[in-house]
Amino acid sequence: MYALKLLEQSGMNECKPCVTLMEERLKLTKASTVARIDATLYQSTIGDLRYLVHMRSDIAFAIGYVSCFMEDLREDHWATVKRLLRYVKGTVDQGIVFPKTSRSGL
Repeated sequence: MYALKLLEQSGMNECKPCVTLMEERLKLTKASTVARIDATLYQSTIGDLRYLVHMRSDIAFAIGYVSCFMEDLREDHWATVKRLLRYVKGTVDQGIVFPKTSRSGL
């Protein structure tokens, strides 16, 4: 399953799952003063999450929000992505299923 592979690649396969996608009233900013982080893992994880949106539309808004900070990455931005990954871990059995149907039905 793609979600499990994504968790493993990002080093979050043993994380504690959570049931909420983002913190309530979360305010991230590009002018953050916390420590910078390496962009490689962040950008790779965001790319993988964007692909996961095809099967998990419930995470689309959150991924769009954290994608706004790709040029100047900080620890608080990464913490939000890690929470998103914890949500994926807690809801790994959810997704959109496209069943095979006959030509007469949708």
